[in-house]
Amino acid sequence: MNLRDLRYLVALSEHRHFGRAAAASFVSQPTLSTQIKKLEDELGVALVERTPRKVLLTEVGREISQRAREVLNEVDQIKAIARRTLDPESGTVRLGIFPTLGPYLLPHIVPQIRERFPRLVLLLVEEKTEVLLRLLREGKLDAAVLALPVHDDQLHTEFLFEEPFVLAAPLDHPLARQKSLKLEDLEDESLLLLDDGHCLRDQALEVCHLSGASEKSGFRATSLETLRQMVAANVGITLLPTLSVQPPVAQPDNVRLVPFRGRAPSRRIAMVWRKSSALAAFLKIFADEFRQLPKSLLDARKAGGLAA
Repeated sequence: MNLRDLRYLVALSEHRHFGRAAAASFVSQPTLSTQIKKLEDELGVALVERTPRKVLLTEVGREISQRAREVLNEVDQIKAIARRTLDPESGTVRLGIFPTLGPYLLPHIVPQIRERFPRLVLLLVEEKTEVLLRLLREGKLDAAVLALPVHDDQLHTEFLFEEPFVLAAPLDHPLARQKSLKLEDLEDESLLLLDDGHCLRDQALEVCHLSGASEKSGFRATSLETLRQMVAANVGITLLPTLSVQPPVAQPDNVRLVPFRGRAPSRRIAMVWRKSSALAAFLKIFADEFRQLPKSLLDARKAGGLAA
């Protein structure tokens, strides 16, 4: 048994197709098929059910592929330790980030990271929180920037910053005429929200619960930009994270941004990684760069002043 064959098995478990698994492994399909058969012969068990249209792993095949994934992750960790020992600030960091934060945070932070770590290769993955957590647990990501809370005893959480929300309303909406709002001002209002799976939806629902607001029925957006355009089209009002209304993001002319006074609704942003990660020491330093955002970018009052 060798690591190469384990990688082939893991690829097959992910793609469920010999051709696609071979392409992902940069080998020919006959090569991958032959090596999987050799692995089965060595272990004395059938790992794969071969059907004309698709590949299914047997029960023992699924269990062994999961163990193989863990072994390969540990091997990658060993290699990472060696690289970091030679040059702690070089190598590659695979970082996940969720869609309602990534496009608005990264333009401010990536240039700073490139200047601070010029030899670092930063690979970014934008996915919903549930997917990022799965990729993190499987060792396919080194760290992820997520909204708290994150419930997983195997993960280390490093708080980065708190991001307030502002209300986005059409210019002719009664709330748009106010300079600032209290949470109670949303009582009996209906808010436009994102579709299921977005953590921003959960955060907005919590605000609705606290304020007495509700979700606007018959509408769920698939992106934050859709929410913004729906407000501009006078469909309704919504909550937007402060970073999403800061330059260089353009705001529609028909949208008024109103900050909250007192304890504003907000979300807490953290960087998360496996406690067992060989990169843990470096990731603490890496996370510090995310804390260096100018305070003005997280000032909801200044964000509200950007509206036309």
